[in-house]
Amino acid sequence: MTTRSKSSMPASRKAWVVVWATFVCLAIIFGVSYSFAAFFENFANEFDAQRADVSWIFGLCGLVYFVMGAFGGMLADRWGPRMVCMLGMAVIAIGLYLTSQAQSIVGLYLSYGLLVGLGIALVYTPSIASVQPWFTHQRGLASGIASSGVGAGTLVLPVVVSYLLTEMTWRDALQTLSLGVAFIGLLASFLLERAPPSGSGGHSVLAGLSLGQALKTPSFRWLYLGTLFGAPVMFIPFAHISAAARDAGVPEAQAVGLVGLIGVGSLVGRFAIGWLADKIGRVKTLMLMQCLMGMSYLVWAGAQDRWTFAVFALWFGLSYGSIVSLLPAICMDLFGGRAVAAIIGTLYTGAALGNLLGPVLAGKVFDITGQYHWVIWITLGIASFATFSCWRILKYPQQSY
Repeated sequence: MTTRSKSSMPASRKAWVVVWATFVCLAIIFGVSYSFAAFFENFANEFDAQRADVSWIFGLCGLVYFVMGAFGGMLADRWGPRMVCMLGMAVIAIGLYLTSQAQSIVGLYLSYGLLVGLGIALVYTPSIASVQPWFTHQRGLASGIASSGVGAGTLVLPVVVSYLLTEMTWRDALQTLSLGVAFIGLLASFLLERAPPSGSGGHSVLAGLSLGQALKTPSFRWLYLGTLFGAPVMFIPFAHISAAARDAGVPEAQAVGLVGLIGVGSLVGRFAIGWLADKIGRVKTLMLMQCLMGMSYLVWAGAQDRWTFAVFALWFGLSYGSIVSLLPAICMDLFGGRAVAAIIGTLYTGAALGNLLGPVLAGKVFDITGQYHWVIWITLGIASFATFSCWRILKYPQQSY
């Protein structure tokens, strides 16, 4: 009787519980983050602020969760994902409640930008990194399913918030959102669990490089540059596409719904990308998706009605979702599971500057010029650097763990 290779055996039921718990955690935190588009005009009108000023809220939130993601990953490597993620969900709920009580734009910077951002940092990296060590044979599929929670949250929660804003004030909507995060988020976080000493493929989760060793590799440096240059391309639409559509005459509900369409595209990308990555390789697929994400801005450049904006949102979402899905699996492939949460968290610090300055500078350019054309063409140039950086990774030997 032949014995099946351990790497081809199905993962345990507990491993899939971790996958779906991560799905819910990511849906919550990114649903909260990208619901910012629904509150954008309320914040601007309430505090008589320009678009650049309001964009700082979204930018600060992203800066915090990307920079502090490395810290969250280190905590998870030491204490496990359950405790860290439950703490993060509690911090998000508190931050949303305090945002509902804000009396100035500075208050929003502190409560939404800093506190919600910190909570997301304590959930994002620990949850997505908890999936990788459970799998060997089905790692790409598991990572795609788990990370598709980002797309689901982006699709559902901004629409839910938009409905709440038709029924109550923005302050009451934030309090309702806070309660939802506290209840569902804590429950999902409780189901997260660290992988046992041997994953489903029989490899020790300690196999691979330490954080310090990974940082010294050319592959990590180019992957970091790809993340750094890709971040402005990735985050400008979340803060500005709804406002751009309103400027073009698209009705309010449909303009906010564009963020939901990005979520639809993201879901498709995350589920479909595994097949392509298995065919041509994950790094090559990442390079292709970076290129396609930049090219989607050409559609935005010519958008004049809701249909062309919808095409942009779907195209952008598909490529964006694929990139987010691929990065954790690529880190596990290249560097192993020994310090995977800390490595992923450190990689995401590359997105911090772009997440902060991309939307803010886009808002500043709009405030000066009254249009988004310059933003679009500058972003296309940045996207080309991101694509080149991913291509450079292929020049170095790649070892899968």
